[in-house]
Amino acid sequence: MGTGTEAGAGLPPAVVASMRAVAADLSVHVTVHADAMLAFIVERIPEAGADDELRGLTLGSCSSNLEAALSMIRHGIDVGAATAPVTALEHARAMATRGYSVDVMLRFYRIGHAYFSERVLPQIVGLVPDPALALPVVADLQRYAFAYVDRVSSEVAAEYVAELERIQNRARAARTDAVRALVEGDDVDLRRAEQTLSHRLTPWQTAFVCWTGREDVDLLRLGGAVGAVLGSRHPLLVPDGVQALWGWVATPVAPDLADLLGGLGDVVPGSIQVSIGTPASGASGFRASHQQAQRARRVVELSGRGAAVTTYAEIALADAMSVDLDLARSFVAAELGALAVDGRREEQERQVLLAVLDAQGGLAAAAEALGVHRNTVLQRLRRAEERRSRPATERVAELHAALRLVQALGPAVLAPDPDHS
Repeated sequence: MGTGTEAGAGLPPAVVASMRAVAADLSVHVTVHADAMLAFIVERIPEAGADDELRGLTLGSCSSNLEAALSMIRHGIDVGAATAPVTALEHARAMATRGYSVDVMLRFYRIGHAYFSERVLPQIVGLVPDPALALPVVADLQRYAFAYVDRVSSEVAAEYVAELERIQNRARAARTDAVRALVEGDDVDLRRAEQTLSHRLTPWQTAFVCWTGREDVDLLRLGGAVGAVLGSRHPLLVPDGVQALWGWVATPVAPDLADLLGGLGDVVPGSIQVSIGTPASGASGFRASHQQAQRARRVVELSGRGAAVTTYAEIALADAMSVDLDLARSFVAAELGALAVDGRREEQERQVLLAVLDAQGGLAAAAEALGVHRNTVLQRLRRAEERRSRPATERVAELHAALRLVQALGPAVLAPDPDHS
């Protein structure tokens, strides 16, 4: 077996004959060797005897691999033709199903090869009548056994990985189905849904959505960081395509989002935006908070701007007023008149109007909020009233709402600036 792959290749006929005779003799006792190999493996890998089914599959794998390898040696078949026995593949799938690592599974083959080297090969000397042939027979059988184990272990490892991927795909699909059923308000078995999602549905639920325009961002890692700030190191995270992520945090009490905004901003990089729904309790809160997070995202995307983190409470008015975007534009135009233009001067005057209304008419307070002189506020306020064609004291509630809508949605509800069209 000069190449180390074909049983007896390049060896003297006497060595080849002895190898085949030894393989035939060992084949007669495959059952005995398989039982001994199983005991050898279980002693070193306790997981092999974790349950009757796995123990049986381990024994079947030992037996089928021994039988296959010895048969190939007896018939001079190149080890490159070896394929993993059905029982060995099923053993790999069982290991994946039980959650054992691929390293543990491959250790079965290393220990099995160790059994062959330590317990079987020493017996071969007694099976070869000519002492001069014993050493080359043992050496070639060892090389063949190593090559066989190397090839078959690669195949079973590939099957293990494939089964693990199937398991993970089924788990992801089940999680996605459970989340969508909750979000759509379907009748759901809450206990089963909690088990599927590994997420409690009875406490307070705070939903968030992360999204980005890039494809090289680890949104799952970011979602974990956002969840930790909101009160849970194990948030429920569900990818929504490559560039978006849905998340939920379950907490005993409702998080104070206003207090947490600073911490959230610290963990969200500039390439990502996050919207957060209002905390609500139970399965209905799971749905309602998510819907709000999605609507907050809609408003941010409509505006084409926005902070790294946006809570629904910040844009609830804009959301309610922009369900019909054409109607929202008409409302803004009717209330702001010539101020409803996406221009720099109009923006300054709208800011002054909003600051004055927020300060309930106080010019000094508005000036302080804007960081400008009181006279500047007064001048811009007058120009704003001229553009609007009515004083700021007329239809105050509507004016305030229109300004808030523009603040949230910007160009989405404004006419283009004629100076830049």
